[in-house]
Amino acid sequence: MGWQYRETVLTVCTLALFVTVFGRLAISPVVPDIAAEFDVSRTQIGAALTCMWLAYALTQFPSGILAGRYGERLIILISVAGTGLTTLVIVVAPGFGVFVLGTVLLGGVAGLHYSVATTLLTRIYDDTGTAIGVHNSGAPLAGLATPVVITWVAVRYGWRPALFLTAIVAFLVFILALWRIRPIEPSNPDGSMSEQFKLEPIFDLLSRPPIVFTGTIAIVTEFSWQAVASFLPTFLVQYHGLSTTLSGILFGLYFLSQGVLQVGVGAIADRFGRDPAIGICMISGMAGFSLLIQGPSTELMAVGAVLLGIGMGWGAAVFPRLMDRLSEDEQGFGFGLFRTVYMTIAASGSVVVGSLADLFGWGVSIGFLAVLLGVVCLLLVANYVLDCGY
Repeated sequence: MGWQYRETVLTVCTLALFVTVFGRLAISPVVPDIAAEFDVSRTQIGAALTCMWLAYALTQFPSGILAGRYGERLIILISVAGTGLTTLVIVVAPGFGVFVLGTVLLGGVAGLHYSVATTLLTRIYDDTGTAIGVHNSGAPLAGLATPVVITWVAVRYGWRPALFLTAIVAFLVFILALWRIRPIEPSNPDGSMSEQFKLEPIFDLLSRPPIVFTGTIAIVTEFSWQAVASFLPTFLVQYHGLSTTLSGILFGLYFLSQGVLQVGVGAIADRFGRDPAIGICMISGMAGFSLLIQGPSTELMAVGAVLLGIGMGWGAAVFPRLMDRLSEDEQGFGFGLFRTVYMTIAASGSVVVGSLADLFGWGVSIGFLAVLLGVVCLLLVANYVLDCGY
């Protein structure tokens, strides 16, 4: 079987996700430089990043509604272009206030992509776990490239030129998406926007026990993912005394394993079930956190980074788990709503972990994340043993 158009869509969507994640993760390796220039604490930087993640979360729900009205292609293009433009606000920020504004805007436009692309891929692929796993790999691949490239440029030219790279990458992917994705007929071009925001159908969907259960898992795992994305390089530098370059390499290794092995997580979810795949991720994540805290061997921390990468590949199992519980008509509306709710709650990951690090040290803050993954394991076991059917 030759190359099909749906493979083109999957490839472009994966690259678009790469851009939106690249833009957000580019900040993490240069947090110490930004904090020093603006004379702010880790808690303040964590709060700014939490605002970014919160804005990212809040645009998930309306993105699905806008895609139904105007088509997925337009929303994806706006997200990619907006990521590049809002990064420029951060690059030219004269003070911390403008920096925070830029991060909030960046989170908002970047958040338009994921729900729209995932819903589109769910419609055109039968093996949703595998397709979502491939699409999700754009995030960890960005994580692989981002710390290495950003750190290299920042060391030589400063953090502002380093972050400018996001605008360049966004422009290139925008041109590719404009060229290769065909115009898509909107699924609900005449639908009333106000009808989509009525509280009754929102509460009805969010109150279903299987949705609540899956949402709880998503909140805990996303909380952990955001904390790792925001602070893993800083943790390695300040807790273990590693160089910025070596911490960037380990950060990249974490994302490489997440990107490559996440496709396997999706395949396991398709073959053996969503919950066994989620359980494998949680156990691997806990082991990874433990090794990263233990140190100080670089080899041991490298193994920990790989295991943590597997653990944070949970999306390839959690998201299909949700889609299985939504009708086809509900998927665009429901997945965007689901993403907004769980990510809004989980957006506190950066500020909570940053505050724990300030108050109790990095060992406690990272250990706290390992405990959270253990809670997910207990929920899965309870659901299976008690036969709750969630």
